[in-house]
Amino acid sequence: MNNIGDLIIFGFKGHEVSNETRKTIEKYEISNVILFGPNNPNNNYSSKSQLIELTDQLQSIRNNDREPMIISADQEGGRVQRFRNDFTLLPSAMKVAEKGSLELAVQLTRIQARELFAAGIQLNFAPVCDINTNPANPVIGDRAYGSTEATVSNFVSGIVQGHLSEGVEACIKHFPGHGDTHTDSHYALPTVNTPLELLRDREWVPFQKAMQAGCNFLMSAHILLPHLDPDRPGTLSKTFLKKYLRDELKYSGTVISDDMQMQAITDHYGSEEAPILALEAGCDLLCYRTEDQSIIALEAIKKAISDKRLSIDQLNASVERTRRVRKNIKLAKNQMSKNERLNLIGSAAHLDFVEQFR
Repeated sequence: MNNIGDLIIFGFKGHEVSNETRKTIEKYEISNVILFGPNNPNNNYSSKSQLIELTDQLQSIRNNDREPMIISADQEGGRVQRFRNDFTLLPSAMKVAEKGSLELAVQLTRIQARELFAAGIQLNFAPVCDINTNPANPVIGDRAYGSTEATVSNFVSGIVQGHLSEGVEACIKHFPGHGDTHTDSHYALPTVNTPLELLRDREWVPFQKAMQAGCNFLMSAHILLPHLDPDRPGTLSKTFLKKYLRDELKYSGTVISDDMQMQAITDHYGSEEAPILALEAGCDLLCYRTEDQSIIALEAIKKAISDKRLSIDQLNASVERTRRVRKNIKLAKNQMSKNERLNLIGSAAHLDFVEQFR
């Protein structure tokens, strides 16, 4: 295994890369980063100018002969939008769907992706492919495009293509489907009893449509479906990630775990055991929001490799899936001047367009 830093998405605290964080990135050759907004303890954002400087700084840490770093964020719109001040404020997915126009939704997505690209973000954790089948769902709600597979499927394909057309990768989420849960996986492990046939006919239809649209990234869900895998939630389940996602649905892209620091994982699996279980199950990238937990995971992975618990061939295949995408990434800083990038984010034209969704 050449580089375990290719197996995680690394979060850190601060509006710039500290000397300590730089050393961690260089030591483990970190290739993937996630950034957060002011509502998170690991806040990385104060303004669009600062964000551009930070993403450029992150890219400068990479060796010149290596592919660019993939810098990611949750910029769905509505209540999940990490960068608000200076950026165009986006409506929720449900608000977008209420307009009933896929064309308008794609235009909005292109604005969303254009601003991320200008800011130096290569990967957006959107769109949500979950169907809001449970009105009491505490975590999805208006993050979904609707309550039927037809409505959600109609929008997610266009949303993926809108991202890709502006040079930003999309990540569909949360497989095998978070729409029918009664519990927020940030705080506990949700249990769902949706029958397999209903998963196939309902929950998985939007994921399949988004995959067909060219989506290269998919995020797993920390949910337990005991009738299909009584021992492991989706993120840690070979049943869901290999048997159903890879073998049945024929997904060939990168599988990213949902935040490995959510209590659905931390309350039930140890900090050192969870990353090993996730990689064994079929995750390619493990998402950590803090530097200290990233290091714990990296050291646990290193030990599991040394102990021959983890398959080198499987890990290399995981790295290669992401590397194939990374090779084609165009960096915003190589395309536009800083002033052009600043002027694009939150531009008057973008703000005017979004007004029709209010």
